[in-house]
Amino acid sequence: MRVGQVPFLETNVAQLSGLLREINEIEESGIYSNYGPVNTKFESALISTVFGGVGSCVTVCNATIGLMIALKYVTRHVDRSQKPYVLMPSFTFAAAAHAVIWAGFTPLFADIDPQSWTMSAESEAQILASQASKIAAIFPYAAFGNAIDLGRYIDFYESYGIPTVVDAASSLGSLNLAGHGFGTGFPFPIVFSLHATKALGVGEGGFIYSDDAGMIQQLRAMGNFGFERPRHATIDGINSKMPEISALLGLDGLKRLEAISRKKDELAQMYRDCLPDFTFQTVLGRRSAYQFMPVLLPERGASRRDQVLARMKDSQIGTATYFSPHLAEQKYFVPRAETTSLPVTDRIASGVVSLPLGHRMTSDTIQFVCDEFRRSCQQEFN
Repeated sequence: MRVGQVPFLETNVAQLSGLLREINEIEESGIYSNYGPVNTKFESALISTVFGGVGSCVTVCNATIGLMIALKYVTRHVDRSQKPYVLMPSFTFAAAAHAVIWAGFTPLFADIDPQSWTMSAESEAQILASQASKIAAIFPYAAFGNAIDLGRYIDFYESYGIPTVVDAASSLGSLNLAGHGFGTGFPFPIVFSLHATKALGVGEGGFIYSDDAGMIQQLRAMGNFGFERPRHATIDGINSKMPEISALLGLDGLKRLEAISRKKDELAQMYRDCLPDFTFQTVLGRRSAYQFMPVLLPERGASRRDQVLARMKDSQIGTATYFSPHLAEQKYFVPRAETTSLPVTDRIASGVVSLPLGHRMTSDTIQFVCDEFRRSCQQEFN
């Protein structure tokens, strides 16, 4: 079967050409930013649609800026000379470690779980047992949209007084075990991305969610130059505001979020069914909002990964290797981070392959990708 070129990523952004009336309304209002009426409507729609009316959120111009101000907020009273570290996984995107460094801290890398590929509870507990007094914040990543257990971070706060910021870049559309939007009711900041390639994209953007309305109010002020009063900076500030046009795209895209997330979940199951002899990430919640489909090569084939990807390219199938190299292997972070033993991270990162998973793909396309992937692996491993 030949289905033609299969791109690695697809965009999920509403068409501006279909929103001319709403664009005219923005133009007539003269309000293009500064938490305008469209943005306010989008934030309200996110809370009601995704989080069942529970909690609050504030939009940001991109998720990286959201991570930066969230970390800045939860560590605002921390003496960095006494607590220099932020505990986080190395198996994540570079934006996370950059955010930690921009906030004035040193990333402290923990290992990941061999099944869920998220930060290991055992590794976290071991590090906290010996270094809790030096850790300013815990910074888990909901790897590939996986709905991680947030309860233990509340327990860590009660035990050690250490706050959490959750990097949920790919998690919008994910459901926890109770069937609620991932993060619903969590008291600490959770940062979601609205990049063009996410299940809901606005081009570039994101939002911060929390069940703590006061926290969101302060994060909103931080994102507006620290103005808690008109033109009067009282706290740390930066400009993180989302333009009204982006909020408009988000409002329209939100109408399709559930259908896209459901379709991607069905396609992900097709991958598992078509490749039963390969290892996939264990899903922790009821649903993950996949941006692509991560799969693990057998250990004997990890050294031939580049050759496998080259064969996939010859078949006009886009692939990638998120997250390889992992952060502790990247030149910029090596001298700026502290690293514990990372055997699982090393193993998963060395063998991970990211396959395309767009909601416009068909079952025939999934079958084609799986057939070519299996053929490429057999040619390289046998």
